[in-house]
Amino acid sequence: MTDPSNPWLGLKIEKVVINIGVGQSGERLAKAQKVLQMVTGQKPVATRAHSTNRDLGIREGQEIGTKVTLRGTKAIEFVQRALGTREKQLSEASLDAHGNFAFGIPDYTDFPGFKYDPQIGIFGMDVCVEIARKGGWRVERRVRAPRHVGKGAWVERAETKSFLEKEFDVKFVE
Repeated sequence: MTDPSNPWLGLKIEKVVINIGVGQSGERLAKAQKVLQMVTGQKPVATRAHSTNRDLGIREGQEIGTKVTLRGTKAIEFVQRALGTREKQLSEASLDAHGNFAFGIPDYTDFPGFKYDPQIGIFGMDVCVEIARKGGWRVERRVRAPRHVGKGAWVERAETKSFLEKEFDVKFVE
């Protein structure tokens, strides 16, 4: 699918979303936001519940998690560090049909340079990475004169797999 003579068909990391789901607001949410700010160096935003669940004590609109979106060089650096915590191994099941991938990190202390703080506790996080062509989807998403982008611009699972193996030295396990 990738033509070496056409640089616009190459792949890049479009964005990285790091999410911590707490399930409640208050002190634990504030601690989770502190962890995300320490790990990413960027201010997190709160995520809200979409519906009410009485069994879990969650109301619609209640803040129950936090997330950060990284783009550009910050995103690439974070993916390198995050894959390092997993010893650069991913499951093939973590790739979706459009070439995006996601994985979990069980504890923020897995990152180098962070030590366990008993006042914060243990927080794991989900890392979701969107892969796109260098030509991008700007044509379809722009405000003025948007146009449909054909299937040739979609990223496939095999392309992302070879991109990760080449650029980040990732090994895929079954």
